[in-house]
Amino acid sequence: MSRMFYFAALAVTAMSATAQAQVPAPAAAQPAPQPNLRGNWLQADQTRQQAQQRATVMFQRLDANHDGTLTKAEADQAAAQMGGDQGRGGKFAARMVERLFSQGNVVTQAQFQAQALNRFDRQDLNRDGVVTADERQQARAARQQRDQ
Repeated sequence: MSRMFYFAALAVTAMSATAQAQVPAPAAAQPAPQPNLRGNWLQADQTRQQAQQRATVMFQRLDANHDGTLTKAEADQAAAQMGGDQGRGGKFAARMVERLFSQGNVVTQAQFQAQALNRFDRQDLNRDGVVTADERQQARAARQQRDQ
């Protein structure tokens, strides 16, 4: 599955968490609706700037104590709210946490964004600055072949 799905799953967890008093982050501009997506924004074409904006918003939601770093404990808490290892969302979140913290127990916002942009660059097969649903599917198929 696409790493974007992992981030989306974690984002859903973060959004469903109990709201904490904080200054809301500015909303990222959303692209115009695309036909045949059936409301699935994960399949919409995405620019590099939109990927960066989504990573910023997600990091701010996951950083529970708003200290500018995301700890493994904060990410594990978000994954647990998705059901831990139970169910599809929990498994996605657990894999995302594992990959996110493969280098240590703390991730800065810059590191979080860099990982998101690296993923974007791998999926942008024609290097035009936009990841389409077709490119995402091709990248997913290539990754699944590689992982077998």
